[in-house]
Amino acid sequence: MLTVAGAFVGNPLRATLQPDGQDGHWLKVDRALQCAAGVVAGEMAVLDIVLVAEEPEPVLPDDLHAALAAHPNARATWDTFTAVAQRDGIFWVISGKKADTRVKRIATACDMLASGKRRACCFDRSGMCHESLAAPTPKAG
Repeated sequence: MLTVAGAFVGNPLRATLQPDGQDGHWLKVDRALQCAAGVVAGEMAVLDIVLVAEEPEPVLPDDLHAALAAHPNARATWDTFTAVAQRDGIFWVISGKKADTRVKRIATACDMLASGKRRACCFDRSGMCHESLAAPTPKAG
């Protein structure tokens, strides 16, 4: 994931690009920005972006936020992470396919963080691509 800033058809833009699973990234342009720019899906548009100098702090999912609040030692370690490391940790939690996997990962993360461990044992950020983050498939016609 990469955070960019710039303009979409002259309208200010700041967004996080998601990995596409093919060694690239994609950008979702929300309806409000499409309307402001006067474009519709499928039209060509001017996009002028650059990488931001510093990644913004990611927003914690509610369940992870609650778990960290209940484990002060885990939260203390979490708070020492860079924004990129926090994003990686969040991605590891949300990328589980089943709800019980997510619950287990949150518990594992809290245990590891509380003991001072900084990384999930099996997380490989080079393959960060999850169906919830995948680029949409264009509609035919």
